[in-house]
Amino acid sequence: MWKKDCDRFEYLQTLVTEFQDTDSDEAKEQVLANLANFAYDPKNTEHLRQLQVADLFLDMLTEDNDNFVEFGIGGLCNLSMDPECRDLILQSDAIPLVTNCLSSPREETVLSAISTLMNLSTPLSRPRISDVAILECMLRFSLCESPRLRNLAHVFLQDCCSEEQVIQAQQGMAGQTQTALGIPLPKD
Repeated sequence: MWKKDCDRFEYLQTLVTEFQDTDSDEAKEQVLANLANFAYDPKNTEHLRQLQVADLFLDMLTEDNDNFVEFGIGGLCNLSMDPECRDLILQSDAIPLVTNCLSSPREETVLSAISTLMNLSTPLSRPRISDVAILECMLRFSLCESPRLRNLAHVFLQDCCSEEQVIQAQQGMAGQTQTALGIPLPKD
């Protein structure tokens, strides 16, 4: 068992090194996609935490390459399910970076961003996650044609916000067009 665990760490370390050493965007995308997938398996969480992969994923959220952003937020979403990783991500002041992903034209990126915000929700972080701009964005998503986006927005509003907050956000949006605070709806 120990040998397999050691091999797993070395393999993940090789991926991180490959990402850092290559100049090829295509190779970086492949490595990021692999790391994001490995972040889904709890057996890899400790190794990914040791390798500071959450920071790598966070760095990708500010890239111009939409694939980097999509794989970065997907990996962050997977890691944020672990309480220790969640706390590390919150300490990195990730909420604004994750929130920026809500304006992505890619539905997968937006879905991962919403899920990540839900995973990052703690009693201390909830006031930032249930900010009025985010609530208004979720209210707009809840009217979206995409069933996945619409349903996830409803879950966010139920799980991360009080009924009073939702009502206040709805009242604040009354009479507005379906764009608010610079967060456009993703393309369906």
